Amino acid sequence: MGLIIFLRHGQAQNNTSRVLTGRSPGVSLTKTGINQAHDIAKYLKPFNISHIYTSPIERAQKTAEIVGDHLDLIPTLDERLLELEMGKFSGMKYDNLFAKHGNVFLKFYQGDPTIEENGVETFVQVKKRVVELVDHVIAEHQDSNVLLVTHMDPIKAMLSNILNLNPRSLFELIIANASLTIVRHQDGNFSLAAINAMNSDRYNQGPF
Repeated sequence: MGLIIFLRHGQAQNNTSRVLTGRSPGVSLTKTGINQAHDIAKYLKPFNISHIYTSPIERAQKTAEIVGDHLDLIPTLDERLLELEMGKFSGMKYDNLFAKHGNVFLKFYQGDPTIEENGVETFVQVKKRVVELVDHVIAEHQDSNVLLVTHMDPIKAMLSNILNLNPRSLFELIIANASLTIVRHQDGNFSLAAINAMNSDRYNQGPF
């Protein structure tokens, strides 16, 4: 039995400015995000991680590099961990996006036509690529603990593959920056071991 540990990147500039950046380049970690990455790396040490895969996007890759320095591992870039392609929504502020198109995040999980019509990657497509990577990890790293550094919706995609979550539940579920979602794989089955695991002090900081 091995653990597949998903790590959402640390706090980035888009998180504080509430802008939907998608795959746009040049969005770096904040000072808080850098500190979060160092903290979660210390939390990860007892897991004896054998390999790190990361989204190539700057905020995830930097998080992975910080963690890798602590764990003496060099991350492998994998596009299956990318953030969503946001299409025409990329670069829009959340408030402006909601005013013009309604709750697009809920529509994303519902598979509403608005998503594809605006060039946004569908949730079905995200699930497909994430599950493909997880299958690869299981085949290549049997009985090892592997870290996947990525973004919120790829993590939700894996959760939706394990849990029977409806679109509203997926929308309301927040995966905190620099938190761990831990999945066990045994005898061909997945189970959820932890969600939003992090430094215990951060549980008392309020909304993420």
